[in-house]
Amino acid sequence: MIKIGIIEDDEIIRQSLVDYFTREAGFEVSLHAASVETFMSTWGEDQYFDIILSDIGLPGISGIEGVRLIKKRAPKCQIMMLSVYNDTPRIFQALCAGASGYVSKQTEFAKIKEALQSIYNGGAFMSPDIARKVTDYFNPIHGSKLQDPLTAREEQVLNAIEEGLPNKVIAERLSISIETVKTHVKKITIVREKFK
Repeated sequence: MIKIGIIEDDEIIRQSLVDYFTREAGFEVSLHAASVETFMSTWGEDQYFDIILSDIGLPGISGIEGVRLIKKRAPKCQIMMLSVYNDTPRIFQALCAGASGYVSKQTEFAKIKEALQSIYNGGAFMSPDIARKVTDYFNPIHGSKLQDPLTAREEQVLNAIEEGLPNKVIAERLSISIETVKTHVKKITIVREKFK
């Protein structure tokens, strides 16, 4: 059972997510709130989350700052950002703060479910449009500034993510294991402090 929390200020989106994951086998929505402040204040002392799905543009404390607060309280808890924002600085800020994934709000719920399962199983996740932003950043213009540029294999994985392929299909295409795909995705999502 994957225990999730949801932080989303748009009531319609939040309730839709709650309704969807309440119906899905293998998921339990343990807590949901419209702000980081409300979520943190109602988070019970014995309450555990595997993953928290959080918006970025929230009233009061931002979702990015929320990642830091969540990680401080529960270091093993994974956070996936769900946002209308797909600009590079916000993506990198979220990843640097400790987010394990980043999907746009245009993402279908079934894909969000797949992303949560990937993160729960030790992977990381970016929706194709977000992966494209990362690819653009790691292009030759910026690449020369990177201490550890992406390897050819990591670029292949990133390109496959952009196509919207799931980890299993990427593994088959590149003749590598799913675990290796997950390792590459994690490496891709690790962005150093200088990229904030």
